Amino acid sequence: MIFGIGRRGDVDDDDEDDEDEVELVLFQGALNEKDPNLKENAKLLQAGLVRAKELVSDALSRRAEMIRLEPKGNAAVASFFVDGIPVPGQRMPANAALAVTQVLKLMAGLDIKVRSKPQSGGMNAEYNEVKYLIRVDTQILPAGGERLIVRAQNKAHRLETPDDLGFSDDLKAKIRELTARKKGLILAAGPPMSGVTTTAFAILRGIDGYIYTIYSLTDMTGREVMHIRRFEGNEDDDLPQTIGRAKRAEGDILYVDPLRDADFARLILSECNDVCIVSEMAARDASDAIARLVQLVGDPQLVAANLTAVFSQKLVRLICPSCRQAYRPHPKLLAKVGLPPETKVLYRATEVDPDELEDDEEPCAKCGGVGYVGRTAMIECIEATDGMRSVIESGGDAAAIKAQARKEKMQSLQSDGVRLVATGKTSLEELQRVFQSGK
Repeated sequence: MIFGIGRRGDVDDDDEDDEDEVELVLFQGALNEKDPNLKENAKLLQAGLVRAKELVSDALSRRAEMIRLEPKGNAAVASFFVDGIPVPGQRMPANAALAVTQVLKLMAGLDIKVRSKPQSGGMNAEYNEVKYLIRVDTQILPAGGERLIVRAQNKAHRLETPDDLGFSDDLKAKIRELTARKKGLILAAGPPMSGVTTTAFAILRGIDGYIYTIYSLTDMTGREVMHIRRFEGNEDDDLPQTIGRAKRAEGDILYVDPLRDADFARLILSECNDVCIVSEMAARDASDAIARLVQLVGDPQLVAANLTAVFSQKLVRLICPSCRQAYRPHPKLLAKVGLPPETKVLYRATEVDPDELEDDEEPCAKCGGVGYVGRTAMIECIEATDGMRSVIESGGDAAAIKAQARKEKMQSLQSDGVRLVATGKTSLEELQRVFQSGK
């Protein structure tokens, strides 16, 4: 165990009699295997270690999957995100927040001396005998300083496979069909911090690794996927040479870095005529990703000729199975949302305000009275059919691309959301919230 201090009393024995022992999260080593220099950073650890552990422990105890710590003048505000919904976390002095940020960067194997550019890393952790993967990202604020983003994932409930993310049987079959071509570019797209990498790995996990050889040419960010191998080219090779070596090593599918700049995007598009390449791109949704890609490379024909498909997702809360309420929907409602007229029952969440409960009443033990617990993905898939290629080649914008996808009845976020409602996994109210919020 690396740096496994877990109780207040372990840090300051003089206070052991004054405070009850409180179990805190254990940090168990950076994913990049960079061990923190404890002696060199003793003052930093004294200033921020316990507070950092308390912050993460508080979030985990409240079932939060993400913490955002942001400086606000002389103070800093921590927000927790539980199933994507922000709830108040902690408020602390700015100097304390800086110490927390630096400690978590240190434990995640990041460079604490770098505070002028974004960094990403991660660590293993344990809390209440549950193993977690903790990802740490820093974002540089326009006014100066760093925003800290901490994401926690229960290792026993990792979202990696298409089944984990709730992909439909039709969509899983589509992934197998598209990757079997062994050529073209497949993109996972979405806003930053929205689970784009998780979607990309779900696509990769949906490929039959016993039939096809899958190489990663980029950092796996701590993910261990049995049938995806890290391809190590020669140290002096550039990217085209590495891709060439991977192809000669009988690679069928290659996973590469996200498409962020024009030269890299053009290179990837030019290399995927005889190998399937999976990558990521920041965009609002699939249609926006295609329009952005065309604008980025400046060549609609290159995109149309080599793009295979784009997947995007929105996360939606799962209705609590323990306290959900069934109701019979009105036929007009079914017609309005596009559900089959033979649908007999739908479900709504039972949301309870703890302050309104009687003395002998308790909220649902599973969801705590929220009405929802956990999330799943609504998936959109825009495929580069002949009709879609024509729209792309003509320089069609995101609206034109989306209209063509609707015309060809491709799977949209809305249609997949309706599927989740029909199967009792979420509610119409939750769909409305997600689409209205744009998240």
